[in-house]
Amino acid sequence: MVDLDLYFFCIAGPAVIFAGVSKAGFGSGAAFASATVLALVVEPGMALGIMLPLLMLIDVSSLKPYWRRWSTPDVRLLVIGGLPGVVAGALLYRVASPDLLRLLIGSVSVVFVLWRISLATGAVRITNERMPDSAGLLFGTIAGFTTFISHAGGPPASIFLLSRGLTKTQFQATTVILFWMLNIAKFLPYAALGMFTSQSFLANIVLAPFALLGTWIGVRAHHIVPERLFFGTTYVLLMVTGTKLIWDGLV
Repeated sequence: MVDLDLYFFCIAGPAVIFAGVSKAGFGSGAAFASATVLALVVEPGMALGIMLPLLMLIDVSSLKPYWRRWSTPDVRLLVIGGLPGVVAGALLYRVASPDLLRLLIGSVSVVFVLWRISLATGAVRITNERMPDSAGLLFGTIAGFTTFISHAGGPPASIFLLSRGLTKTQFQATTVILFWMLNIAKFLPYAALGMFTSQSFLANIVLAPFALLGTWIGVRAHHIVPERLFFGTTYVLLMVTGTKLIWDGLV
């Protein structure tokens, strides 16, 4: 049950705007923060079900400015790998309790932040060498799985794409088309698993303008907002909300 009250709007509205900004302007890597935030106020499965149609709306809205500017070979590799990952995510969801989902979503959020901090401090280094095509299949599978259970496919896809020598805009365009395709692949399993309800549909209608606003901001912010500022803010948000979800899942 989703209560479309002032409290819901205060949480969900900014979260959905943030998803639009991240997906349309910054390679989708932090858009899953929106599902993490929503999972604080509604049941995790409901949060995922609410966010998927909105993410698909953002995908469609983002396609035009990046049309045909993606790397087709890299998209192909990640999609081929991603589809089995989506299937694995669906199988896990069938047996997962709400608390297990909270733990998974929270853990993905916290691990993502720790990973980014490790990269920034030099504790972990990603090779500058171009990853082979087989790595695209592997990271595609990871992306498919994580995008199903928490809409967090951006980070594993980014690890692969950052090694492929893409320009900033080519990288962005590749993530837009990739997750447009993976989100379509997720839609039927989400429906079959009962993650869409009349309440989530009503929430989608109310939140759609927030998604479009975030997309509009993101496309423009892509050229003017420093990525370090955007992701620095994101990491704080993810660490706080992810830790809260882990605590809720445990207790």
